[in-house]
Amino acid sequence: MIIARYHATRRRWGQSGLLALCLLMLFAAPSLGVEHPDTASAPKAEVRITGKVGQPLVLTETDIALLPQKSIDVSDDHGVHANYRGVALASLLDRAKAPLGKDLRGRAMRLYLVVHAADGYEAVFALPELDPAFTDKVVLLVNGRDGHSLSAEEGPFRIIVPDEKRHARWVRQVTTLAIEEAQ
Repeated sequence: MIIARYHATRRRWGQSGLLALCLLMLFAAPSLGVEHPDTASAPKAEVRITGKVGQPLVLTETDIALLPQKSIDVSDDHGVHANYRGVALASLLDRAKAPLGKDLRGRAMRLYLVVHAADGYEAVFALPELDPAFTDKVVLLVNGRDGHSLSAEEGPFRIIVPDEKRHARWVRQVTTLAIEEAQ
């Protein structure tokens, strides 16, 4: 089929016309928003903040990188020392207008955060565990390890909970942070 079309086009436009058409398709297609499958960019990594927040957000790796970064030295779940870089989870929740600080009282004390991962794994945090008005502990949403982006197995985003003996809430491949209410 393709060969038949090639010969029909060649007869109609001649050899030079066909060459011009091929060159036009090769060079003009990217400027027209058409991408070759090999050069198409991968989907952008993002994390969503949803649920009982004043302003649901979708943050990309670029958005996260522009926020104030924190660094922490910890041992990973295999006992290997690592330096993680990321953003305090409380600051992300604050951007989404989750009730924190003076607003975290009364009925808002029933709110909790569910961290969802790409593989279906989930972990839960009570909001006071994340709020600087309640604790000095800083839980991070990280996007870097030892000066590099996270590996595909870990990232692009991961939760790090310093000082916890077990790393069951160190969620890998974070996709969504959802604020929900206990009944």
